[in-house]
Amino acid sequence: MKQLLSEINKLKKTSTKKVIDTRIKEFKEIKNKQNNKQLFQELCFCILAANFNAERSLDLQNKIGNGFLTLTEKQLSNKLKQLGYRFPNIRAKYIVEARKHKQINRILNKYDDEEELRQYIVKNIKGLGLKEASHFLRNIGYDNFAIVDFHIVDILTKHNLIQRPKTMTPKSYIEIEDKLRTIAQKTQLNLAELDLYLWFQETGKVLK
Repeated sequence: MKQLLSEINKLKKTSTKKVIDTRIKEFKEIKNKQNNKQLFQELCFCILAANFNAERSLDLQNKIGNGFLTLTEKQLSNKLKQLGYRFPNIRAKYIVEARKHKQINRILNKYDDEEELRQYIVKNIKGLGLKEASHFLRNIGYDNFAIVDFHIVDILTKHNLIQRPKTMTPKSYIEIEDKLRTIAQKTQLNLAELDLYLWFQETGKVLK
């Protein structure tokens, strides 16, 4: 772990810190505004990003915009297909079904316990497991969840901090998240910040 902690702490002394701090501030602004259209677009981004490239999903979000709320399922599926998306039919179905939760601020305000909020999202919004529910909450300003994707697993495996799971079960997800909490505490970061630092280490990019 010592080497990984050293690498993160070195990054904190570079210009990357300013980029990450700015991104975290942007996430917080979304949470503070509680604009349901913007919140729903972030939700749709996360539905699209599951098992797909995050950068390309961001491009899709920018191009579709309010269409996530207004297009029919067939129109949305066709649009995703035209834009080269890998799972146009099933994800269009999930997004249209998710519209029944489009007053997202009501859901956010209902739960004081953030873990209960995450579990509600996992259980009630199709297409979002623990990883993408955490991704959504991080992108709208919540600090306490980790996005355990293959980049994160690769880093932790490389530093011998975990054994690569054969399949990502809820149990293994939470165990890895707990390992990341330890790293976050030792580097004086929250999980949202740590994720961006680790993602930058692996990809050289700060996305969302």
